[in-house]
Amino acid sequence: MSLVERIGLRALRCLDPETAHGLALDLLRAGLAGGGGPVTSPRLTTDLAGITLPNPIGIAAGFDKNAHAVPEVLRTGVGFTEIGAVTPRPQYGNLKPRLFRLSEDLAVINRFGFNNDGAYAIHRNLTRRAPRGIVGVNLGANKQTEDRAEDYVAVLERFHAHVAFATINVSSPNTEKLRDLQGKAALDALLGRVLEARDRLGPLPIFLKIAPDLSAGEVSDIAGVARARGVDGIVATNTTLSREGLRSEHARQAGGLSGAPLREKAIEILRQLYRATDGSIPLIGVGGIASAQDAYARVKAGASAVQLYTALVFEGVSLGAHIASGLDQLLERDGFGSVAAAVGTEA
Repeated sequence: MSLVERIGLRALRCLDPETAHGLALDLLRAGLAGGGGPVTSPRLTTDLAGITLPNPIGIAAGFDKNAHAVPEVLRTGVGFTEIGAVTPRPQYGNLKPRLFRLSEDLAVINRFGFNNDGAYAIHRNLTRRAPRGIVGVNLGANKQTEDRAEDYVAVLERFHAHVAFATINVSSPNTEKLRDLQGKAALDALLGRVLEARDRLGPLPIFLKIAPDLSAGEVSDIAGVARARGVDGIVATNTTLSREGLRSEHARQAGGLSGAPLREKAIEILRQLYRATDGSIPLIGVGGIASAQDAYARVKAGASAVQLYTALVFEGVSLGAHIASGLDQLLERDGFGSVAAAVGTEA
């Protein structure tokens, strides 16, 4: 981390977390973070559901949900980024304060509630600046909608021609009853609707993002439905409702917990998914990834790619480049010629 980035992080931590997040995106868009593009090598180049990634390190949905700084994010060294969650109509989300730093735990709690500028405005932001690189969209549903599948389809229709993949988000804990869509019958019906729309619109990888707070039986059910429906990838995981072992003063705030305390729970879900799918569906590991060793552990547990978010709050936007470079060295050390060769070796 550069001296400028270290000073900037220290200054941002003096602000309300949501204000600091917005300012960080403004500074990133202004070019203050620097970076010349993705870190890459023959070992790091990765196939993810037919998408060629320069490296398997991505930025998770929620970091730049309104697509304000996509070209700049892609210049920080990561291999891809994901905008959203996007809902058809603009949505304020839950009342503030709704974002809390847990510095002692290297964690964050949020209860945003799918706040975003809406599909029309976010699509305009994305297409106006025509970023070079791999961008996906996280599909969301408005809080008041009765047919959430219809909302997912509406966002997919808006973004289909301008993204490399779309992720169905059924795992945010901050939208009432959203996680109910992870149930076997509900999930099957939802995937049927979205994949039918995808087939009508044309080829596009569709991923499914799931929660970490699932039993082994629920993971098995999700894996079975995903395989039967032909989902192109599974993102594991979203934030957790668990508060086990936290020390920070905000530990009892409502919302989803992300960061270091999620690490072991998320990697265990990843292992279960890899075994339940026999490695037949590409997996994207998320939750508590803050180093090259963390990313490597996810790869060996079954992930073809990983995504970062909360660690950026504590380590800065240069973290993605450092993790990519470190992962390249770890693969070389252990004799792997590619990320794919290491996937699932310790699942």
